[in-house]
Amino acid sequence: MVTIDVKNPRTGLVDHRLPGLDSAGVMAVAARLRVAQPGWAARPLATRLAALGRLADALDSHADAIVAALEADTGRRHISRVEVMGVKGMIARWQRDAGPLIAGVEETLTPTALPGVMAATRLHPYPLVGIISPWNFPLTLAMIDAVPALAAGCAVMIKPSEIAPRFIAPLRAAIADVPELADVLALIEGDGGTGAALVGAVDYVAFTGSVATGRRVAAAAAAAFIPASLELGGKDPMIVLASADPDWAAGVALRASVLATGQACQSIERVYVDRAIAGPFLEALVAAAEAVTLNWPDVGTGDLGPFIDGRQATVVQAQIDDAVAQGARVLAGGRVEDHGGLWLRPTVLVDVTPEMKVMADETFGPVIPVTLFDSVDEAVALANGGDFGLSAAVLAGSIAEAEAVGVRLRAGAVSLNDGSLTSMIGEAEKSSFGLSGLGPSRMGASGLLRFFRRQALLRQSGTAMPLGAWAERG
Repeated sequence: MVTIDVKNPRTGLVDHRLPGLDSAGVMAVAARLRVAQPGWAARPLATRLAALGRLADALDSHADAIVAALEADTGRRHISRVEVMGVKGMIARWQRDAGPLIAGVEETLTPTALPGVMAATRLHPYPLVGIISPWNFPLTLAMIDAVPALAAGCAVMIKPSEIAPRFIAPLRAAIADVPELADVLALIEGDGGTGAALVGAVDYVAFTGSVATGRRVAAAAAAAFIPASLELGGKDPMIVLASADPDWAAGVALRASVLATGQACQSIERVYVDRAIAGPFLEALVAAAEAVTLNWPDVGTGDLGPFIDGRQATVVQAQIDDAVAQGARVLAGGRVEDHGGLWLRPTVLVDVTPEMKVMADETFGPVIPVTLFDSVDEAVALANGGDFGLSAAVLAGSIAEAEAVGVRLRAGAVSLNDGSLTSMIGEAEKSSFGLSGLGPSRMGASGLLRFFRRQALLRQSGTAMPLGAWAERG
C-alpha cells in the first residue's frame, strides 16, 4: 500500500500521511456496498430520508472534530464550520424536495400517439455511485452529490482529494453512528490511481475538479460505458454597468473574487467595468483590497486563509508575473507571502489583455484583473471570450438592466446584482458551457433525478393491435 505525504497549508510541513487504496481494495469496498444497496433501495423513501436526518444529527455530535480536521486541511476555521452547516442544509433540502420530485415523475401518466396507450415512468437508482471530490471545499464537495444519491437509493463511494484528507476520519465516525447508512456509504483514501480505480468499479461517476483530470474521468467513464457528471473549472466574468454604484460594486466584486482565497470554481476572475465609473470603482476596489487581512498568524482572525495546495500559489504568481511582463499594472497585492504556508493578499490588476494567462487560464486565487469597456456589446463579447462558461455576474442600477445583459452571457448561471451566488443556491438548475462541465446539473431537480435510470411502462387500456393491422393491402 502506498503512503502519501500530506502538507499542512498553514505551515508547509508534512503532518499527515494517507494510506493509498489500490485497485483491489477499491473493488472490495465496491463489492461490499453492492451487497447492501438492494436492501437500502427497497426501504421506503421516508425511511432513507430519516436515516439522512440522523446523519445530520451525527454531524452535530462530531462537529468539533470535523471542523478541526477541515481547519487542518484548509487553513481556515469559519468556512470549515460553514461546511458542516451546509451539509446539514443539503440533507434538509432533500428531505423536503425528494418526495415531490420522485412523485412528480412516477405518478404522472402521459398520453401517447397510440389511442388507449398511456405512458408511466418508474425510477430505478443506479446501484453504486462513485464521487471524486476536490480539495477546496473538502466536506461540501464530497457530500453535495452523495446526499441526493443516497436519497435516491444508491450506494455511494467517495474518493476525496489527497491534498485535504484529514476530515475523512471524523466524517467516517459520524457515518458510523447511523449503521444502515454506513452499509451503503464509504469514503476511500488515495491519489489519482485510487480515483481511476473507482471509475471502473461504479455505475455512475460524479467528478468535481480540473478540466485536465475531468477529461480523463470522462474518457474512463465512456470506456466503462457509465454516465458521468463533471463539474470543472471556470473563468467567471463580472460586468459592472455604468448605472451601478461604484462603491457598492467594488465591494461585491471583492467578495465574489477573493472569498475562500479565490479557491472556488465560481469565483469571479475577470471584471469588466464601464469606463464612465472606472475611476471611483477602482479607487474603492483598491481601498477595500488593501483593507483585507490574512488569517496569519492566528487562524481565528483575518479574512483570507492560505493556499490549500502550495503548488497553486506558484501557478497564481506565475500568472501575475506574466501579466506584468506584458504591461499589466498591479494596484494592490501582487506577491505571494511565505509564512511557512503561502498566502496572497487580494491582487488588483489593470491594463490586462485577453491574451494574458491571468485572463485566459483559471487562476484559483485572490486575483482581480479589471478591464474597462466603452459599450455593453464590447463587454458581452469580452465576457464571452475564452473556453469556460461556468457562471458569471452583472451589476447594474436595476435588476432589469442587469438581466438584459445577463441573458446574453455564455454561462450556466448568472448572478444579477450579486456575484458567485452559484455556490449558495442549490435549487436552480444550470448547464455548464464550454469546458466548465458535462452531464446533468447537480443543482435543481437534476441534482436528484440524475441518479435514476428511467423505465417506461406503456399501459394498453384498449385492444392490442393484431398482425393484420400491418397486412399488405396493395
